[in-house]
Amino acid sequence: MLETYIPIFLVIVIAIIFAFMTVSASKLFGPQRPNKEKLSTYESGMQPIGTTRERISIKYYLVAMLFIIFDLEVIFVYPWAVEFKRLFAEFGISVFISMFVFLVVLELGFLYAYKKGGFKWD
Repeated sequence: MLETYIPIFLVIVIAIIFAFMTVSASKLFGPQRPNKEKLSTYESGMQPIGTTRERISIKYYLVAMLFIIFDLEVIFVYPWAVEFKRLFAEFGISVFISMFVFLVVLELGFLYAYKKGGFKWD
């Protein structure tokens, strides 16, 4: 049983060795000439303003949450819709009810984002 996993473990070991060797070769053979400009923080070619401890606007998190909700809907609803006939024939109305509950929970996330102003793009 365990011998069927040997090729997978072998690929993982080779990948780890290759990654380690690549990083080591870069450090070993690459030029090491640090200066003030190279060691400075890179912020889209501009000097950074403020500290790194500043709070990020809630809008950023709301947009991220909207993306995740939409992404989850697409990932789970599309295959469900493609196989709906077969699933309905096999499991009956419970397939529809379970997806309905799933969508209601996701729509609560959309409602939360709406209440917090996530759809106002100013």
